[in-house]
Amino acid sequence: MSDPIADLIIRLKNATLANLKEVVMPYSNFKLAILSIFKKHGFVESVSVKVVKEKKALEVILNGKKITHIKRLSKPGQRIYVKSNEIPKPLRGLGLVLISTPKGVISGQEARKQNLGGELICEIW
Repeated sequence: MSDPIADLIIRLKNATLANLKEVVMPYSNFKLAILSIFKKHGFVESVSVKVVKEKKALEVILNGKKITHIKRLSKPGQRIYVKSNEIPKPLRGLGLVLISTPKGVISGQEARKQNLGGELICEIW
């Protein structure tokens, strides 16, 4: 798999469109950080780490809220970096953008407050 973050995004989008209650995907610390922010902002209900066939996996319980838009911004072939004053505000501030900063993965709103820039990961609403 060349882009595991895009895989995470597509699995979440497909699960919400199919009205599934849970999604299981391969584990990584980066995915766990992204999903914990989604949980904090109410896009998923819970995230847990399970062991499936001697490998770690992430089990995501969806809350039934439709994810109408989720898009990977920075791709492996084209990385997008922004300064703190250039962070986009999707849906005029109602959407959520995730940024990978030196202090970890945080939302765009928190990055603006902390005056941090970094790599744009995705946007969701």
